Amino acid sequence: MLDQTEGYVTEDGRKIGGVVMEMKNITLRFGGVVAIKDISFDIRQGEIRAIIGPNGAGKSSMLNVISGFYVPQEGQVLFNGKPRPQMRPYEVAQQGIARTFQNIALFEGMSVLDNIMTGRLNKMSSSIFSQAIWRGKAEREEVENREKAERIIDFLEIQHIRKTPVSRLPYGLKKRVELARALVAEPNLLLLDEPMAGMNVEEKEDMSRFILDVNDEFGTTIALIEHDMGVVMDLSDRVVVMDYGKKIGDGTPSEIRNNQAVIDAYLGVAHD
Repeated sequence: MLDQTEGYVTEDGRKIGGVVMEMKNITLRFGGVVAIKDISFDIRQGEIRAIIGPNGAGKSSMLNVISGFYVPQEGQVLFNGKPRPQMRPYEVAQQGIARTFQNIALFEGMSVLDNIMTGRLNKMSSSIFSQAIWRGKAEREEVENREKAERIIDFLEIQHIRKTPVSRLPYGLKKRVELARALVAEPNLLLLDEPMAGMNVEEKEDMSRFILDVNDEFGTTIALIEHDMGVVMDLSDRVVVMDYGKKIGDGTPSEIRNNQAVIDAYLGVAHD
């Protein structure tokens, strides 16, 4: 049962904590087009929170608001109970938010390890001079960052491709490398934009397992967009449903399955 201050207990008995991020009456416009209209929901510590809806519902726009990439014209984003000002991407990362993208955004000419290491850039504080001579603090940071990267490589079972250029990898492994780059930043909140898109059944099973393991072993709070309803219902603790920029449902997977407005939206029932 949901407790507005303390958290709630999931359908499988896990205890979820208090609110990490709250979207309050968010409205986002692009010129005369309203992408998001007066939507409110929260994301709680330790949960897997799904955002779903038909194509064009505004899901990616909402994820971009959560990540700080878009600034809504109306409403407020609260992070750890405080209003979040407009921020640059590196400032978002410093707050402990990392993400993957719907269209893979990796450095194709670099190795898997080097791509993953870029996720640690925000953790480096040594000067350019120190890095150039690789002494003292710069050396210690490099060793620590390499150890973090190797742990994530082992965790995601990609040891065999660690030195392979990303351009040579099949699609499913590229998605796993992108997840690794996000995880090595040690995020408190991980945003996943269609992590299963374009995958076959076996690849989806692997990615689902890794997402659950990230949530369970690292305690990472996860918000994801996904079109595969089977995956969403299996992974998520709570689901918010969007349609034409509006929120039409919010609850547990079992509640969403029986929500008539959600059923109508996915069946293509005509809107008045």
